[in-house]
Amino acid sequence: MNIALADLSEHRTKLFPFTLTRPVADLRVGILTIREKWEKHFDQPVAFLAVPELQGKYPKLSEEIQLIINGAVCPDLALMDAIRSLKKNELLKSGELFIAAKGVFNPYDPSINLKGYQPIEYQNACTAINRSWDIFSNNKQQLRADYELLTKDRVSQKINDPHTIVYGDKVFLEEGVDIKAAILNAEEGPIYLAKNSIVQEGATIRGPFGLGENSRINMNAKIREGVTIGPNCKIGGEVSNSIVYGNSNKAHDGYLGNAVVGEWCNLGADTNNSNLKNNYNEVKAFDFETNEFIKTGLQFCGLFIGDHSKTAINTALNTGTTIGVCSNVFGSGFPPTYIPSFSWGGGEKLITHKFEKAIETARKVWARKNIKETNEDEKILKLSLTARPKNSHEICRYPRT
Repeated sequence: MNIALADLSEHRTKLFPFTLTRPVADLRVGILTIREKWEKHFDQPVAFLAVPELQGKYPKLSEEIQLIINGAVCPDLALMDAIRSLKKNELLKSGELFIAAKGVFNPYDPSINLKGYQPIEYQNACTAINRSWDIFSNNKQQLRADYELLTKDRVSQKINDPHTIVYGDKVFLEEGVDIKAAILNAEEGPIYLAKNSIVQEGATIRGPFGLGENSRINMNAKIREGVTIGPNCKIGGEVSNSIVYGNSNKAHDGYLGNAVVGEWCNLGADTNNSNLKNNYNEVKAFDFETNEFIKTGLQFCGLFIGDHSKTAINTALNTGTTIGVCSNVFGSGFPPTYIPSFSWGGGEKLITHKFEKAIETARKVWARKNIKETNEDEKILKLSLTARPKNSHEICRYPRT
């Protein structure tokens, strides 16, 4: 069966800046990306059905699709049973949320029509990533779920270092993990250390926590509950309830809390973000659909920073700050709480970063990680320079029954 995870316009623009450079289903929440979760559950490859501007890097299937799933929805066992029970020309939904549809779909149809499909109401709770703050709000739950999914019928590598202290029994190490004189506390949630990852001396980690392949936790780092570090990252200082995507660095001291950090980012030494207002009021964050600040419904909400963006040494970021793609934040004072893509500067002045200069930096960063960039990578970054919600293409105008 050919399965595709679709970008829906009702989710995608709400998840900028992260979905400027990736499909919704490529968002990481928990240990895995959303697509990786579905592939584990189905035990087969699952394709993207991304918007046109992303299809060069994230190609769609060339064959007919039998099952389309909302790329913002995270799977679980009960949801898998409901999807497997679908018959042809049936769709699964939860209130207004489209979950999945079974039928025969042409991947080249720009607007897949589900008119006439029989709606089936899903009766259980369903996890959907509709806003950027849903990523860290659901991260603890998804870390626990992914841990069970990844460790089923597998045996962890042993911790041979006599100076590492472990509390709790849900600690899993893949091959090649190097850990010395650290404290791992898995009493409140599991800890997963992926292949060839490193935990250096003096680091303290509380679960639930996931560390990606070839990533490193630096000396004396303090990792609190609900943290995910993607592959090829270097992390130091204090991190709490946050997700750092692959190939990004926060190598020095400084606080990161209730935050989502994109790929290829670098946070300068002593970069700190606030995640709680001094008056304890609800945090507002920038909404790319309305170009206004909206209430998040959260008291704790920190930072959202898009791919290839960077902060200078001693950068202080206010509660609920959003930074777009390829921005360079520096200067005295607090930067604005919304910094558009390709911005250069901070609290005193923001100018537009030249695309050629941004790409020059991106090429150097890719080279440092031994990644060969493609024309498609550069095209996606160029499109993100001018992307606005009103100009965003839609891959599917559904589901409406």
